[in-house]
Amino acid sequence: MSEDDNPMKRAQAAMRAALPKRFYKEATFAESAEGFSILLDGKVAKTPARRALALPNAALASAVAGEWNAIEGQIDPSLLPLTRLANLAIDAVAEAPQPVCDEIVQYAGSDLVFYRADGPAGLVELQNERWNPVLDWAAADLGVRFVLAEGVMHVRQPDEALAAIRDAVEQLGKPFALTATASATNIGGSALIALALARGALSGDEAWNAAHVDEQWNISRWGEDEEAQRRLAARHIEFSAAAKMLALLRTK
Repeated sequence: MSEDDNPMKRAQAAMRAALPKRFYKEATFAESAEGFSILLDGKVAKTPARRALALPNAALASAVAGEWNAIEGQIDPSLLPLTRLANLAIDAVAEAPQPVCDEIVQYAGSDLVFYRADGPAGLVELQNERWNPVLDWAAADLGVRFVLAEGVMHVRQPDEALAAIRDAVEQLGKPFALTATASATNIGGSALIALALARGALSGDEAWNAAHVDEQWNISRWGEDEEAQRRLAARHIEFSAAAKMLALLRTK
């Protein structure tokens, strides 16, 4: 899928413009026609597309307002990961959810957890420890089983299994849940891990560790690379925001 066809990528590109220094004293939220709107000094905050920055429940709105209140000096988008996900949901995914659903299902066709190492033994054991529970969850919750392989040679998954994944993705329904699940899928490389996270079967830390078995194994064997660690830390922030959004969306 090209960037032009993907609403999340288009919205992300629109958010790359530099933001100003903090210009407000306090961020709060209030119930509104759109949900729970974020207020900056009493004025409704706007998304890059000039829509109201409104969240579906008070718990998530409180967390987003907390991001804005924590800002000091320059408004750095990297310090507003929940806000950025909300912007994507409002400006992009709400209007065009189908391409986002399709992308998640595409990941499921060659999911990370299907492709197993044939050695060393420690890596095989770690993959089994973190990935087998995801497959067990899929069998119990979605009623599907998948074909596993050693190495990276592609294996075709049963049509009925991918159809069940599509049903599960479409059942997410609301744009905020779909956006957060898509973000976790992209970062982690696994639709199954992201769906287990979305349904509360995995915690954020469990999902992150399951999605980064190989990286963590390599670090344990060869040590940390400073640049790689910086990239991994940035991805962890984004993944944690997606996990937090999904958890807060389940809050009544």
